[in-house]
Amino acid sequence: MKFSRTKPGFFRPGLSNFSSIQTLLGDFINDRTSPSLLKDYHDKKAKILTEKKWDNGEPYERVIETNEDLKEIIQNPNIIKNSICIIEPADHVGKNIIGEDVRASSNIASLCQFISDCDSILIPLWKTGKLDNKLLIDLLQNSIAVFVEGGHPTVKDANSFKGLNISLDELQELTEELILSRGLKTAPSIFICLGHQLAAQAHIRLIKKAANQIVNLMSPEVLSSKCHYENLLNTCKEIINTGENLSIYKDDDKEDDVPEIEVAKGWDDPCFAVALNEVPEVGQVELLHYSHNGIHQSKDFPKLLLHHELTSEQNEGIVEQSVTYEKDLNIVMFHSDEVNEEAILFANWAYGALQKAIAPVRKKISVSDFSWLLSLPDSIEIVCSTSAEGKLCTEVSATCINYTDYETQHKRRSFTFQFHPELLDDLREFNKSGMPSYEKLKNDDGVRMLIRVIYESITD
Repeated sequence: MKFSRTKPGFFRPGLSNFSSIQTLLGDFINDRTSPSLLKDYHDKKAKILTEKKWDNGEPYERVIETNEDLKEIIQNPNIIKNSICIIEPADHVGKNIIGEDVRASSNIASLCQFISDCDSILIPLWKTGKLDNKLLIDLLQNSIAVFVEGGHPTVKDANSFKGLNISLDELQELTEELILSRGLKTAPSIFICLGHQLAAQAHIRLIKKAANQIVNLMSPEVLSSKCHYENLLNTCKEIINTGENLSIYKDDDKEDDVPEIEVAKGWDDPCFAVALNEVPEVGQVELLHYSHNGIHQSKDFPKLLLHHELTSEQNEGIVEQSVTYEKDLNIVMFHSDEVNEEAILFANWAYGALQKAIAPVRKKISVSDFSWLLSLPDSIEIVCSTSAEGKLCTEVSATCINYTDYETQHKRRSFTFQFHPELLDDLREFNKSGMPSYEKLKNDDGVRMLIRVIYESITD
């Protein structure tokens, strides 16, 4: 890692900090017309953003390639706390319409630098292979925000990751740790495309692990209360039974809009969390509020849907407000797989059931071998869907992962997006297409969504 800068900031070296970054992010989303507060600095240095690439000079020199790099940068907390971290699961997210491999991570870095003079640290796991997870999580937790980018492999097939230096299983393990690491004053995670799908799988794996550990390993003595133990045990048995019997259905192209093709049955099916979308989405689509007519062939589906409605009422948030108040939001999709709505509705219900059963005995659990259970989210909400030409395309286009502190009731959030808010409709890297004007970025729905989510979630 070329460590040429020892202080944060590129446009204003040594002067960028959390407060200035937050102010600049807020000013960007405040309206669609005002010029950047960094305009004079842009005139002098913005061109450099499109002339450089990762590991090829400032401001893209901070690329982690070894555990030694991790140790080195951890010795510089002032850089970490004023930077975002970007994890790359793969070398690119796919090919655009003119045949270019798209390394979308560079757009995230360019946007954060251009808009708020926030530096970036890249972790290209496809190249480095598995790193020391303790060091890596330490870095990620203490940054401003963590992005898990997209990639061209499919999470439905571990073999599609062959040729990369990181396996699907290793990525799933890291994603689980990221979901569990959203503690007090830690960085929010923003999972994009493949990252969104890895997060969906991680939710199911974590719920399965929690339920099985409680049923098979926890003894009544841990809780010192028979009624609370039996309540937690029965809750987990219901979760296991629901997870093992829930089916995933896809649309059969009939006009009744009732999915009838079973593509997965039970949480052990490799396509339970993520399956092939009915129609691949590439290009601009419109964001809609998530809704469901309640018609489904699985008997447990109604209780999952009703619990999600409760979650939505309790957690009206950033993305939903954007869909409501910024009409006709159009964002860029670039995928053929999708996260299944049944799996996310199940995960939301299961997280809620676990929290309800754990809360009365949380103090006993906190000093037991099961203390990791207190780090689970309490809900995951489907916050929007997409449509193209009037037809619903992707039901789970984005999710909000909610955490509630058991003691203070303070809420924290992370987010997942199936779409690419960092790409414009040409699906190109800025170092190839040129840096868009500040005015153009201010009027791009995807970019505004991305910056709004960063701005809101870093203050949780």
